[in-house]
Amino acid sequence: MDFIDLRSDTVTRPTPAMRQAMAQAEVGDDVYGEDPTVNRLQEIAADMLGKEAGLFVTSGTMGNLAAILAHCNRGDEAILGNKAHTFLFEAGGISALGGVHSCQLHNQPDGTLRVEDIEAAIRPDDPHDPITRLITLENTHNRCGGVALSVRYTRSVGDLARKHSLALHMDGARLFNAAVSQGVPARELVEPVDSVTICLSKGLCAPVGSVLCGSREFIHRAHRIRKQLGGGMRQAGILAAAGIVALETMVDRLAEDHARARRLAGCLAEIPGIVLSPNTPQTNMVFVGLSEDVALTADQVEHRLIEHGVKVGVVGSRQFRLVVHYWIDDLAVDRAASAFNLVLRQSM
Repeated sequence: MDFIDLRSDTVTRPTPAMRQAMAQAEVGDDVYGEDPTVNRLQEIAADMLGKEAGLFVTSGTMGNLAAILAHCNRGDEAILGNKAHTFLFEAGGISALGGVHSCQLHNQPDGTLRVEDIEAAIRPDDPHDPITRLITLENTHNRCGGVALSVRYTRSVGDLARKHSLALHMDGARLFNAAVSQGVPARELVEPVDSVTICLSKGLCAPVGSVLCGSREFIHRAHRIRKQLGGGMRQAGILAAAGIVALETMVDRLAEDHARARRLAGCLAEIPGIVLSPNTPQTNMVFVGLSEDVALTADQVEHRLIEHGVKVGVVGSRQFRLVVHYWIDDLAVDRAASAFNLVLRQSM
């Protein structure tokens, strides 16, 4: 069966142009810094984000981990949100592998951390306390509904970080979704940050990889940590070639995903038993729940949708996350909505 897969934009497959670029990629040994395609990808990414240098890594999780370990020493503290991907879904790597203590603040519905909460969480110079070293943000914010942080907000956090001599890292796995949705260059969204990761393998459709960007000094430290994490790849230009195509051709078209997410939300809103989360969607994610008169759980609905050729993400006992991406066209949106309508009509 040819499934309509709305579980995540990580399920995207490389485009024909990417496959051709991968087959023809010029390669070398990247551990020696001699893979020209990797070097070009890193330069392109850094230039797009207004940073001095970039580092190709296997995943966003590796990029975030390498960044935090490059900013922090063992026993230092990083401030992040209680719904941050790094806190929820990265296997506790900053603590397990880096000995970095985390201070989790409450994420607001718009994905932000209140600036006054951040400032209140900064530790005093006291031998009883870990040393506050880093603030991390996420844009777009996954578990807050794919919401985009604004230039103004990020600048306010950047000002606070500089005031207290702290570093600021951005988990920008879907940064380009945030930029496209707000009509601003990505570099403006990350101008105040010291480091940022971008994922190539989500809405941009590349098969593997992320890029960590920052100053040359920072990337030099992160490069050593990447090696410690086992991330030294050899002829990685085969993968980097797809990433170059992603950055050069797939960013602007993210607006199509956002439009189809709005179309999907509109179709679902008309189905009895479906409740849209407030302000959804803002980018390519649609969060919906089941009303009280639906007897089925989200897991049960998920299994029945599979029988109709639709895969969805379950994020709660009665809630779904539906993610639109390159391989979801208008027909797929309509088919998914029809499947929801059929399954719920049969259960009520």
